[in-house]
Amino acid sequence: MSLFSCGPRGPRLERMNASPRFADGTFHNPSGAGPGLKAGTALATMGELLTGGQRRTPAAPLPAESPIELWTRPADSGLRATWLGHSTVLVEIDGRRVLTDPVWSDRASPVSFAGPKRFQPVPVPIAGLPPLDAVIVSHDHYDHLDRASILALLPSGVPFITSLGVGAHLEAWGVPADRITELDWWESVEVGGLAITAAPSQHFSGRGPRDRNRTLWSSFAVRGPRRAFFFSGDTGLTPEYREIRARLGPFDLVMLEVGAFHPSWGTIHLGPENALEALALLGGGSFLPVHWGTFNLAIHAWDEPAETLLALAPKHDVQLVMPKLGAPVEPAHVDKVDAWWRSVAALEKREHASGAAPEPEGEPLTAGEPID
Repeated sequence: MSLFSCGPRGPRLERMNASPRFADGTFHNPSGAGPGLKAGTALATMGELLTGGQRRTPAAPLPAESPIELWTRPADSGLRATWLGHSTVLVEIDGRRVLTDPVWSDRASPVSFAGPKRFQPVPVPIAGLPPLDAVIVSHDHYDHLDRASILALLPSGVPFITSLGVGAHLEAWGVPADRITELDWWESVEVGGLAITAAPSQHFSGRGPRDRNRTLWSSFAVRGPRRAFFFSGDTGLTPEYREIRARLGPFDLVMLEVGAFHPSWGTIHLGPENALEALALLGGGSFLPVHWGTFNLAIHAWDEPAETLLALAPKHDVQLVMPKLGAPVEPAHVDKVDAWWRSVAALEKREHASGAAPEPEGEPLTAGEPID
């Protein structure tokens, strides 16, 4: 069943029909890429889903900090980011605050009793957030658009900036239309002196079996008077990143998804190696990896994205920004990475050596298609 209260209509539907990416009632990637399995990989992927021995959840909660006290002080450099888990980041830029893809729920799912479960709590409640100037929602998958979080943010009066069509979900949940701005790729809106621009990504959308690709998916570039950042949302590697660099760059901070990757759906998720290629296409910038360390969404080990990046970054001359969950960090002040997640990995090794029973892996993904 469709998760819209009613289908897009009126001016929203007119805008969707006018988009170069919209045809035959759905949005499309220019490359034709989609979420289906590559030929010949279905059986192998099914086997990994059902019997794979990867450490998909950590043995204990990951180290985290409370950012609330630091949020009371301005960022010296004019740019500070606080990773709150998965793709949720609070970015302070030129005196403004932008929150990306807010997800506080325990499951990335339409129901509370099933679906991919959060193994890492958010280090601060929504009530503990400072006043926000904008919330960006990249697309409508459950691990990026969370109804409960939107409802909790509603009383704050914050405006929502999102991809074309996604506003139908927000309006159905009670967000006033005048607080919703939907953007097609390359369209911009100004919020408090910030230029927020939707840009290409290579992904898909949908919250139910009957609304696949009915809304657009986007990356976002945010530029203030002095600083700029890029947020990928979910995406595979696309040459359109060169055009993003030319039209919207350069960026002081680049946030790219690195988790929930697999060769079978490599066209619609980056993973760490392709994220480094994407960073190069974007022209570089300090790199804060997101979309890992929070939900059991993939077949790989929970810390594989972080360890792969740590091994590859020096070869690419990349400045990684990998703060603990909840730790506000100014990219201009980062000179090295502390592999804070390894304390939990070390605990797992000790438990394994002592013969302790492994942690349950959680619910498997739907075979052949990533949930996000």
